[in-house]
Amino acid sequence: MDIVTEQPRSHKRPVVVTVVVILVVLSGLSNALLGLTVLLSRYQVPDGDVLAVSLIGAAVILFGLLTLAVAAAIARGSRLARLLLTIYIGVQLALHAVTALTTTWDWAVLVQSVVELLVVVAVWAPPGSRHFLDR
Repeated sequence: MDIVTEQPRSHKRPVVVTVVVILVVLSGLSNALLGLTVLLSRYQVPDGDVLAVSLIGAAVILFGLLTLAVAAAIARGSRLARLLLTIYIGVQLALHAVTALTTTWDWAVLVQSVVELLVVVAVWAPPGSRHFLDR
């Protein structure tokens, strides 16, 4: 009697998802650095804005690190990670808008926002989205 063992199918991760993982890691790290610079810029703002700039900087750092934390799960194709990434980036985009209005980091915020929008599009549009449907 011959028992046939079924081999698990190996799903190759699409190149676009690999690029997204790299961009998520870079985005998370650059958000943490941007948040740190915003946090340190509190010494250059009027006394009434110190608390707001400090909280914005801390929030940008936090969501940058949270984004970095879901990168490995994105690589594995986790649907929850894709949803969390989208939520984190949505919050980061709102924080970037507030950062652009309250600090002088307009160019860094603009570059960061464009990269984050590209990441969201890549994980929800085909062929990247198919990687998350197979799991």
